[in-house]
Amino acid sequence: MGSGFIALKRRDTSLASLSLTAAPVGFGLILIGFASLTSAFLADDFSVDYVANHSNIDLPVQYKVSAVWGAHEGSFLLWCLVMAGWMMAVARLSDALALAMRLRVMIVLYGLQTCFLLFLLFASSPFERSLPFYPSEGADLNPLLQDFGLIVHPPLLYMGYVGLSVPFAFAIASLWSGAIDLSWTKWSRPWTNVAWAFLTAGITLGSWWAYYELGWGGWWFWDAVENASFMPWLLATALVHSLAATEKRGVFKSWTLLLAIGGFSFSLLGAFLVRSGVLTSVHAFAVDPERGLAILAFLVPTIGGSLLLYALRARHIKTSAVFALSSRESFILGNNVLLAVSTLMILLGTIYPLIYEAATGGLKISVGPPYFNTLFLPLMGLLLVLLMVGHETRWRETHSSALLRGQRWQWAVSMAMTVSALFWLDSLSLAQA
Repeated sequence: MGSGFIALKRRDTSLASLSLTAAPVGFGLILIGFASLTSAFLADDFSVDYVANHSNIDLPVQYKVSAVWGAHEGSFLLWCLVMAGWMMAVARLSDALALAMRLRVMIVLYGLQTCFLLFLLFASSPFERSLPFYPSEGADLNPLLQDFGLIVHPPLLYMGYVGLSVPFAFAIASLWSGAIDLSWTKWSRPWTNVAWAFLTAGITLGSWWAYYELGWGGWWFWDAVENASFMPWLLATALVHSLAATEKRGVFKSWTLLLAIGGFSFSLLGAFLVRSGVLTSVHAFAVDPERGLAILAFLVPTIGGSLLLYALRARHIKTSAVFALSSRESFILGNNVLLAVSTLMILLGTIYPLIYEAATGGLKISVGPPYFNTLFLPLMGLLLVLLMVGHETRWRETHSSALLRGQRWQWAVSMAMTVSALFWLDSLSLAQA
């Protein structure tokens, strides 16, 4: 990271090359550490505390491998490995990007990774040992985690979570440079699409896993951990659409930057909620307030600093693009507003128990599915209508008469699906009440 700063200031291409080379080197080093921990599980090395607490001799091989990320310390090592993989990919696949912009993006990613590694080293190391005395048998992996879901769900989810750091880095680099043009949208859009796809797959698989493992909750229980992954997904979905509009028409420039910042910020917020123990969850695997404070100490300046930079620079962004109410831009804007409002609604329902407990001096309250279903469903019903009709509209303007005449079947299908969803979720709310 330091060489990147110097290379950027001096415009030194040799130092810039060194800074970019550090990404694959870092990935290789973290991969060695990850492989070492995996080897300890496979070899039943119970001198490693993490192995002793989450494995035993009779545990099947596939679960010994997945146990590497089955608890807090190992899962954060996986987080760092995935982050290093994204960094290496960005460093290797952005040759055509202007060198100064490329360095700024990598400096942001290096800064994030440095904080993650410091947290891993000082607050969440999976390599602590009990020597010379250690158990001859391990405590075993949680039976609920001895499942195919653990093998694939966390890696997919982390690929999405951490992948949102790439559009975040492009947005911060663009704001940092002061020359906010459309190039950052062109470069960050493919990364955003890939991260969104991984996050979608991870959430879908997690829902399926929870359904057959904890079937009493149904496909979706609005649990705190579920919400922690769903909120960044909603913002990432908005970002995917907004990036397309910004790249093609030059609209929503400042809004798209804010979504890129918000998507990864909510990923960090989700990590804090899941790992700190401040919220109770049927999915939580780590409850450690001290680690939560360490994450909070990183989260606040990262999000706060990003929003401050946005506030200082975004007000100078100008756009000359105009569009009609019946244009594709309008439908995308409506899409984005509904997704953002839905995210804030879920955030309020998720953290309200904390606010209530703090305000009442310790009294506890829970916010259940009826709240979320009652507010979320109408928003998604309206969103469904916008999606069904909006994808057939044109950029800049679509004549209303042509839109209504040509979209009758879309209106009919969207209304039928919305009404069906209303009845289904209403019955679900009654069942969960």
